[in-house]
Amino acid sequence: MTPPFTTAAPLAGIPHGFFGRQGGVSDGELASLNCGLGSDDDPALIAENRRRVADSLLPGAALAGLYQVHGNRCVILDESSNLSARPEADAMATRAPGLLLGILTADCVPVLFSDRAAGVVGAAHAGWKGALAGVTDSTLDAMETLGARREHIAAAIGPCIGRASYEVDDAFVQRFVADDPGNEHFFAAGARAGHAMFDIAAYVAARLARAGVATVAIDGADTYAEAETYYSYRRACHRQENSYGRQLSVIGVGGKQGG
Repeated sequence: MTPPFTTAAPLAGIPHGFFGRQGGVSDGELASLNCGLGSDDDPALIAENRRRVADSLLPGAALAGLYQVHGNRCVILDESSNLSARPEADAMATRAPGLLLGILTADCVPVLFSDRAAGVVGAAHAGWKGALAGVTDSTLDAMETLGARREHIAAAIGPCIGRASYEVDDAFVQRFVADDPGNEHFFAAGARAGHAMFDIAAYVAARLARAGVATVAIDGADTYAEAETYYSYRRACHRQENSYGRQLSVIGVGGKQGG
């Protein structure tokens, strides 16, 4: 079966999708489209879930992944890359047809990028550490080395934890304010003293805009709040579940257009 996924209007015509937790073969707390290679799940079930994701976008295409470490490194992949190596990084860029870039998340921000004129795509995993460290900037830099121009790049922010669900303490807030006083804008008062609610999607979007990306779309789904649709690390912790799944956000090179 083809698992359900959402798409972003600025990436129309480019093979891409933000997948949730439906349409797979995993069961129990990890039901059903768990794609996390590091999760507590049967590797055969994970492999089948990942195959379903890839085949729903580009049947037979190779699906590249990373050993994500909450950093800002972006790797460039091509037809000769060893996809079983899973380099330690949090972003990828490519211009190779028939190759899908897959980012795993379970509350963190998945970002998909495309310069359709140049035939270059990218994908980034932006947890708060990577977002603050500039993982999206690294992705733009890598795409430019492949011939993309950032003023032509469209970016789409996929499902992630929403502001209403993302409570942080004042020490967390100060990390962002120390980096840029304007970052205070992304925090709202929390229900508890000494806490605030963080809009990480808005922060990532603003960072992309500041870096010169003219088109940025935000999915708006809240992974924590939508338990039937998305995996969430924070929700699993709050529910004291034994494990948690990861969803995939995927993009590949589509047809080029002049411009």
